[in-house]
Amino acid sequence: MHKVIWFTIGAFLQGLAMAVFLFPHAIPSGGVAGIAILNDFFFHVPLALTLWIINFGLLLLAVKKLGKQTALWTIYCVAITSVTVDWLASLIQNPVNNIFFDVIYGAFIFGIGVGILFRYGASSGGMDILALIIAKWTGKKPGIILFWINSIVLLLTAITIGVEIILFAVLCQWMSTKIIDYVRTAQFQKKAKQYM
Repeated sequence: MHKVIWFTIGAFLQGLAMAVFLFPHAIPSGGVAGIAILNDFFFHVPLALTLWIINFGLLLLAVKKLGKQTALWTIYCVAITSVTVDWLASLIQNPVNNIFFDVIYGAFIFGIGVGILFRYGASSGGMDILALIIAKWTGKKPGIILFWINSIVLLLTAITIGVEIILFAVLCQWMSTKIIDYVRTAQFQKKAKQYM
């Protein structure tokens, strides 16, 4: 039950960041989000549907490489994120703030959400699965690996939709991956109350 609560919070935060702060500016939060934005741009396919389809294929890889439990939790997290994106995208049509502030808020919230998922042993789907697999093989931090995977997709997205997006997308990736690695590894200690 403890994990379900944290996975729900993490996946919801991820969807919130994407739908409210990043997607209204066409800023992809990562590789699969970048592909979803391109798919919407060219073919008008709903963002949540693309997230589901791509994640399904990557989830099959997760079962084989990360184990059934991680894959099942990832399916749950992808469902929560996709429903959140679909719900909030229907409510939020226009950007909340200017692009700079929305990218900062979006990266911060996204990083916390994905960091929670990584901390408790799930993935948020998409390129996170590849990052976790590569991290398992190499022993490197998944946030750094995720940064490089996503940067390649972001570059393609920026070339297609607009070059100015690349700066904001890379800023978003850099900030969120730092927060992901911090939340994933931070040691939180409870301080005992002192009574006189």
